[in-house]
Amino acid sequence: MQHSREFLTTAYRTMTTIRKFEDRVHDEFAAGKIPGFVHLYAGEEASAAGVCMNLNDGDYIASTHRGHGHCIAKGCDPTAMMKEIYGAADGLCGGKGGSMHIADLSKGMMGANGIVGGGPPLVCGAALTAKTLDTGGVAVAFVGDGASNQGTTLESFNLANVWNLPAVFVVEDNGYAETTASSWAVAGSQVERAKAFGMPGVQVDGFDFFAVFDAAKEAVERAREGKGPSLIHVKLARHYGHFEGDAMAYRADGEIEAIRKDSDPLKIFRQKVCAAAVLEDKDLDSIEAEVAAVIDQAVAASEAAPRNDPESLLTDVYTAY
Repeated sequence: MQHSREFLTTAYRTMTTIRKFEDRVHDEFAAGKIPGFVHLYAGEEASAAGVCMNLNDGDYIASTHRGHGHCIAKGCDPTAMMKEIYGAADGLCGGKGGSMHIADLSKGMMGANGIVGGGPPLVCGAALTAKTLDTGGVAVAFVGDGASNQGTTLESFNLANVWNLPAVFVVEDNGYAETTASSWAVAGSQVERAKAFGMPGVQVDGFDFFAVFDAAKEAVERAREGKGPSLIHVKLARHYGHFEGDAMAYRADGEIEAIRKDSDPLKIFRQKVCAAAVLEDKDLDSIEAEVAAVIDQAVAASEAAPRNDPESLLTDVYTAY
């Protein structure tokens, strides 16, 4: 284990924040306190954290409809996020984006996206800007296994390679595109698809933070050095349904229980760092307690926050450049 204690505690705090944020949103939504629709990222924490810990505020990411984890990993404020999901006027996007369009450009988070495959073309634009202005920036597109079959995604693979853009495409394959198994709907290999477009591709264990971090480190460094785009195929699993309210009848009996027991990225991280004697259980327990308090405060602030008035519907419709 070659990482510092500070690095490891940051990684665990990020993943724990995502998990506790999502578990709490699950509970609050079930209680009828959250408007709109939510898609939860719990179980996939190692992917967002492993990728985004290689990035800085000058780098950009484009997310999916399942965007809370990416948002937190890129440094967005959990309280402002929770307020946004609650529809509060002082939420991250003024209460107008909600879960599926949450964004924070100051952190390089270009937004969650209700359009499947909507992120990769945006990332090509951000990467082209970084290349043209010579900022040294990198743009990362997170897509699901369903979006990996979209024309927008494949066209973005082509464009990024034709223009040699500093882009990284992260395919988060959680096994299901809504209710359809990726093993049934995705032909061939994601890695071989990448190679067909002339870029390197690698498949990694999405339950292992360190595997994701190392793969992302290589891809991000390659992009910063002007060597072009890469693809990372992350195999992982979500703990909840495609959306809140999904009965998950398409999942086998005991599947989720087995994933939570044997393939939880937080448990795997804890086992690795404690076995290496870099951190102790008490260190990680302390982080969990601190994060739980932050999430409690975020929910309380969101419940008390003011909501938009009807006139606000006519604002933030257009922008001038």
